[in-house]
Amino acid sequence: MTRPATSARRAPLGSRRPEWAGRNYVLLTAATIVTNLGTHGALIATTWAVFEAGGDAGDVGLVAMARFLPLVLFLLIGGAVADRVPRHRVMVAANALNCVSQAVFAALVLGGEPRIWQMMVLTALCGTGQAFFNPAAEGMLMSSVTGEQASRAFAVYRMAMHSATIGGAALGGALVAFVGPGWVLLIDAVAFALAAGLRAFLDVGGIPERAPGGGLFADLREGWREFVGRPWLWSIVAQFSVVVGLLGAVESVYGPLVARAELGGARPWGIALAAYGVGTVAGAVLMTRWKPRRMLLVGTLGVFPIALPSAALAVPLDAVGLTAAMFVSGVAIEIFGVSWMTTMHQEIPEEKLSRVSAYDWFGSTALLPLTTALAGPAESAFGRGTALWGAAGLMVLVTALVLLVPDVRNMTRRPHSKEVMGAPRTASADAEGALRGNG
Repeated sequence: MTRPATSARRAPLGSRRPEWAGRNYVLLTAATIVTNLGTHGALIATTWAVFEAGGDAGDVGLVAMARFLPLVLFLLIGGAVADRVPRHRVMVAANALNCVSQAVFAALVLGGEPRIWQMMVLTALCGTGQAFFNPAAEGMLMSSVTGEQASRAFAVYRMAMHSATIGGAALGGALVAFVGPGWVLLIDAVAFALAAGLRAFLDVGGIPERAPGGGLFADLREGWREFVGRPWLWSIVAQFSVVVGLLGAVESVYGPLVARAELGGARPWGIALAAYGVGTVAGAVLMTRWKPRRMLLVGTLGVFPIALPSAALAVPLDAVGLTAAMFVSGVAIEIFGVSWMTTMHQEIPEEKLSRVSAYDWFGSTALLPLTTALAGPAESAFGRGTALWGAAGLMVLVTALVLLVPDVRNMTRRPHSKEVMGAPRTASADAEGALRGNG
């Protein structure tokens, strides 16, 4: 498999920046830091805005579902578009949509009592923007690092991203408590505007334009063939369809409810989310040094501790215990995340990255609208504790099943080289091209 070469420029002499951290990589990382600072505070603010408007657990689930449903519906289209249109344009347009929707949401909250349907519409617009943004960002990031140093580059990127998560969650929880959710939503809108400005300066001149092809549906079919032809890929995506769906219910609905009923409100939940971020940073630091030979095996083993927060909320543990569980799960998921991105970078052709990434995102988020909408009714039918224990058990079960797939257990890291924007050119640059993110 070969990839088209991209233009490259060596870092200036004397620069402290490593060679794999080219201009695009730096811009992408900076923009992601900005958006994560705003977004993770806004997630807390949205939940408390529903509570302040008189909503209950069912309403929180409906608003969360409204965000996830368009994310699922438009992801595949977003992936196909991102493999045709310059990816940075897709990212900027998506950020602009998120900026406007969050600004209107903030105005409604600050101006009075927003209705649940209004919150659903605005969060649905956010989800739509995210559906187009995610595949484009994934492809753009992978086109911005070298193959030899991909694992380290992804780990550093994710370390920066999750460091911003720490600040965003902690600051968001504190600001919701002191000034209210409306101001936090306004901060998120400003963050999206700043990030769009940064991403507008991304250089895609070195990435060759895609051939015309047979249109949107032909692109989707080609991406589907690439997806289903790799058992390691579709099996882990199926696993994460369950895991992410359950985590969405836990973090969007049950976590805030337990925090309000047992822990004293928004601040402890914000601290627990920040501890998760600290764990992801610690995991990313680990992965800058550790390059396991069997990437997928190590990554999948790292998924088991993700069930710990659900179990901690089911008990429920006090704020300290919950914070510890969130920290451990953060370390574990980062081991998986870096291993997964490195595998995608190694195995998927550059010109198909956004489409395959879209199928990844689609499968991984497919159950989110259902699980978040059913979280409230499940609590009423079975009790909050039983629902949380069930979520933890299902996460462990599906992860154990994935280990039965031979490719997951046996796939190994192999040496390869790519040339990317911002990386030094080599004699074989014309044969290799460049390379996810949850940006």
